[in-house]
Amino acid sequence: MTKPHDPLYEPELDGQDGELDGGPGERVAKALARAGVASRREVERLIEAGRVAINGKVLTTPAIKVKPGDFLTVDGQLVAEREPTRIFRYHKPTGLMTTHNDPKGRPTVFQTLPKDLPRLISVGRLDLNSEGLLLLTNDGELSRALETPSNAWVRRYRARAFGDTTQAKLDTLKDGVIVEGVKYGPIEVKLDKAHDKAGGGKNIWLTVSLSEGKNREVRKVLESIGLKVNRLIRMSYGPFALGALAAGQIEEVGPRVIRELLEGVVPPENMPTGDRPKFAGIANPVKAPGTDGGGDLQRRGVPRADRVLEPKAPEKPEKPVYKAGWAKPKKKVSPHAPAKGAAKPKRAPAKSIETKFIDDRKPVARSKPVTRPDGKAAPKTVDGAARRVSETSGKPMARPPARPGGARPATGRGPAPRGGPKR
Repeated sequence: MTKPHDPLYEPELDGQDGELDGGPGERVAKALARAGVASRREVERLIEAGRVAINGKVLTTPAIKVKPGDFLTVDGQLVAEREPTRIFRYHKPTGLMTTHNDPKGRPTVFQTLPKDLPRLISVGRLDLNSEGLLLLTNDGELSRALETPSNAWVRRYRARAFGDTTQAKLDTLKDGVIVEGVKYGPIEVKLDKAHDKAGGGKNIWLTVSLSEGKNREVRKVLESIGLKVNRLIRMSYGPFALGALAAGQIEEVGPRVIRELLEGVVPPENMPTGDRPKFAGIANPVKAPGTDGGGDLQRRGVPRADRVLEPKAPEKPEKPVYKAGWAKPKKKVSPHAPAKGAAKPKRAPAKSIETKFIDDRKPVARSKPVTRPDGKAAPKTVDGAARRVSETSGKPMARPPARPGGARPATGRGPAPRGGPKR
């Protein structure tokens, strides 16, 4: 009877790894993956390169178990004990490789992460020219579990493509398609909008949903029906969405969310506790850690120091609405009114009663001469015409002599006698 296929099984090691099927400890690849060093596939490459050792002995095969109390090292550095599972949402910008080391020396996602984060690995990948949501975790086993199509987690993308198509043609992708000998699973594509491009041609926006996620799957499948993708944004990965994260920002998923969404996927011993994540706020790493402004933590609502915000114009207060029966608001004080405590301006002196009754411009009607009791005519009063003559000549007018007893001579404009006319 032949044994089932096991990529870790090597016949030449028969009789030396009998403890793999039982006994304490776990496989070295699994232990390093859970510790967040790398995925199982990458751990196998590390072992082949002679970079992994147990208790000082370099490993040559991954078919080895790590027992409690063993010292596991990678590149001479002791691997810390595994910590509870942590997940991060990262908005990957274009121009970054989703790898730890790039042979061509291009910048990578992990070079721009904040300095206070643990060693992380990605859940799936986004190519150099793609952007959007990238899940990062410290649990290599979880990364592998979320990548497999068996979990049926839908990846949703927004794609801008150059070309022309119809919704009926896009619906044919629901049955899957074979491109260059590679079979791709069902893909749901919805035509959102189309607009003409300068110089001819047309750009269209599409919403693409799939659950497989092979290498450059969206670009290759759409290219097979005559569409050239020139922008690709991942909007969600399963229940995790990109949300309002700006390009380059990273935010940790709360422990409570992990317990609710990943029950049965994460082992109970790896489940995080508490309600708040260790990494509070949002990091916006513009540059690589270790450089000025690189990997700094940005609290929610607090702008970065290197950003210059334009002053906002003061908002006008809205007028309050008063219901019927309410007290009326106080009247607003005019800005031109004098301040409290300031001296009031002096008013011009009031005109005398004579100036109100005497018109200097028109001659006053002459009254009849008044006779004295002795038969002589009383002297005339200085009327308006005489006053004008005196003012033009410059000589003062002589006042009439006073009557005996201090009474002035009667004039035609004197006040009426007291008591009124007799009836």
